[in-house]
Amino acid sequence: MKKLLSTSYQEWAFDTMMFLIRICFGGLMLVNHGFQKLVNFSRLQHVFSDPFHIGSKWSLLLVIFAEVFCSLLLIAGLFTRLAVLPLVIGMSVAFYIAHNHNFDKGELDVLFLTGFLAVLLCGPGRASIDRMMGK
Repeated sequence: MKKLLSTSYQEWAFDTMMFLIRICFGGLMLVNHGFQKLVNFSRLQHVFSDPFHIGSKWSLLLVIFAEVFCSLLLIAGLFTRLAVLPLVIGMSVAFYIAHNHNFDKGELDVLFLTGFLAVLLCGPGRASIDRMMGK
């Protein structure tokens, strides 16, 4: 009972959870969102949301960069905090602009944003290429 109510944590537990968060959030973003946009690029490039008025094609390219390439870096734990920034920006734009901060439509965006912010603030953990490189 004492252990259950304790506020301390084991370092291995923290590192394991950061690894799982990186794999789960990065993997889900990559497979369920990034690959779909990449495969359907030619169809989406003319109708994709353009919140910054840079053109639908360029907005889609930026989102694909974040959801595919940055997700791969996140999963690997390489340049993790830098890689997670475009994902945080993308999910913020998706929730606040594309879904007009409506929780019914943007609940998934908020969940992804929360996971990405956790990685941004806490770092990748020991099971990452960043840690192996000594960063």
